[in-house]
Amino acid sequence: MTRVKKAKPRKARAKSSGSIETVTGYLARVPQPARAALLTMRAAIRSAVPAEAVEVISYRIPAFKHERVLVWYAAFSDHCSLFPTAAVIEGFKNELKGYTLSKGTIHFPLDKPVPVLLIKKLVKGRVAQAKIKAGKAR
Repeated sequence: MTRVKKAKPRKARAKSSGSIETVTGYLARVPQPARAALLTMRAAIRSAVPAEAVEVISYRIPAFKHERVLVWYAAFSDHCSLFPTAAVIEGFKNELKGYTLSKGTIHFPLDKPVPVLLIKKLVKGRVAQAKIKAGKAR
């Protein structure tokens, strides 16, 4: 006779004290000078997304969402990152020379001014891309 083990009930996980639930909470934890750079980046993004876009936490970092997440942004010890998708980075690769890039990320070093105009251009490119994708999906 085969014995069947009863599944143990799962314990509810307590939220860790390190969980970030709001953009304000995320920003409050970012030390200077990264916070100042991140706030500049945030303002540049805000000016380039549709007025109806909202800020959310996605993948544990701040993002701007309008129907879908448009861009993510985050602070690290020596840079701030913008995550506008790989396709946007590919489309602007000539203008991104001199920045550290990965598949979907651009690093802006903290020891240099935040390139506000470039960030706005990247975000507007992402918004246009999202509109095209939304049109194809319908």
